[in-house]
Amino acid sequence: MINLIKQKYAFLLLLIALISSSKTWAQQDKLFSQYMFNMMALNPAYAGSRDVLSATALYRNQWGGMTGAPQTATFSIDMPVNRERVGLGLQLFNDQIGLENWTGAMLSYAFRIKVGERTTLALGLQGGAMNFRWDLAKADLGNNLSDPAFASNISKILPNFGTGIYLSNDRSYLGVSVPYLIENNLNDYDNDQRAKVRRHLYAMGGFVVGRNSVKLKPSMMVRYVNGAGLSLDGNMNLWFNDRIAFGVSYRHNRFSTYAGKIQQLPDGSIMKGDALVGMIELQLSDQFRLGYSYDWTRNNLNQSRKFLNIPTHEIMLRYEFGFSKSKILTPRYF
Repeated sequence: MINLIKQKYAFLLLLIALISSSKTWAQQDKLFSQYMFNMMALNPAYAGSRDVLSATALYRNQWGGMTGAPQTATFSIDMPVNRERVGLGLQLFNDQIGLENWTGAMLSYAFRIKVGERTTLALGLQGGAMNFRWDLAKADLGNNLSDPAFASNISKILPNFGTGIYLSNDRSYLGVSVPYLIENNLNDYDNDQRAKVRRHLYAMGGFVVGRNSVKLKPSMMVRYVNGAGLSLDGNMNLWFNDRIAFGVSYRHNRFSTYAGKIQQLPDGSIMKGDALVGMIELQLSDQFRLGYSYDWTRNNLNQSRKFLNIPTHEIMLRYEFGFSKSKILTPRYF
């Protein structure tokens, strides 16, 4: 019983360390394995790039079975207007881990410039607000345990804006974005422990090879978190008849150090954040698409005896309105 209480307490302290330290930061922003199908959540310049009114919903359940494990839900809708020279979009999201919860809405605007017969350069901006809530008073520290750090909750409305660039055609794309430029304070401490929203820089690219019934679609995304480290996702999807695709991804995270110590799990093991991902995408009709991914955690979290068999599931649904025959002849792979 004492060991169980210690494990719960250590896990709560780990969450605080990840959120509160101003020098030690891992991924703060939403994490997706199917990033190539949910680009609106990462780059506002993507708005309108599919040439139709497009709605996408995605749900991610990470490390299933662990108390306080991350869960993320997003919904986005975007469309081109003004003869496809402008893209407009809306993104709604909820992201939670442990006692921490983020809920927000962002509006996107993309100015689209034709730079070739089928190639478009988009310059994007987004703006909105997020509600950051940290329910510290709900922490279960066990009997006869108390900590002033858990005495009161934190709730803040945080306005923010971001920008991005997206170059694309029907066979390839390349983009760079910073979704949140303002480093808002998350607590009210006036010392070195003041927590902040850290800027995340994304660079993404992909292309399609093949013109017959079988096509290969590789893609890559790099994430850099200010003051934390680098994360790399590499993906390979194989398409059959533009209707079904099977894919595999590998993600590698490198977290920063603080005071010479690498971030650790409660059992003292190092968390490097690697994952192997399998995915399937189904184009069920000309308008409706379904995607699913499963993450096999490859870091020391999965190697610990306490956290064996921790699955991560992610499901994506997309519906595109007003799909004409001219659009069907040149399907969007991204």
